Amino acid sequence: MRKLAGDWLKLRRADAELSQADLAARLGLEYYTFISQVENGFSRVPTGIMGAWARELGLEQAAFARHLLMYYEPEMYRLLFGAESK
Repeated sequence: MRKLAGDWLKLRRADAELSQADLAARLGLEYYTFISQVENGFSRVPTGIMGAWARELGLEQAAFARHLLMYYEPEMYRLLFGAESK
């Protein structure tokens, strides 16, 4: 599921016309390779910078967090929003 989240994030970054290095710099990350790790499903968007990540991609923060929760915590998502919510 993290890989699916990463694919979605990569598309959103491309839509925002940002490279991994650009996004990392805007988020204040020391290494742009962290963006690659997230996009390849090896890591998750940290909760502490989720709002900033959404903002840099031009996305509404709550919708961004909700969408990622669907991938990162599918059971929690189901409990909060129901199985049919997307």
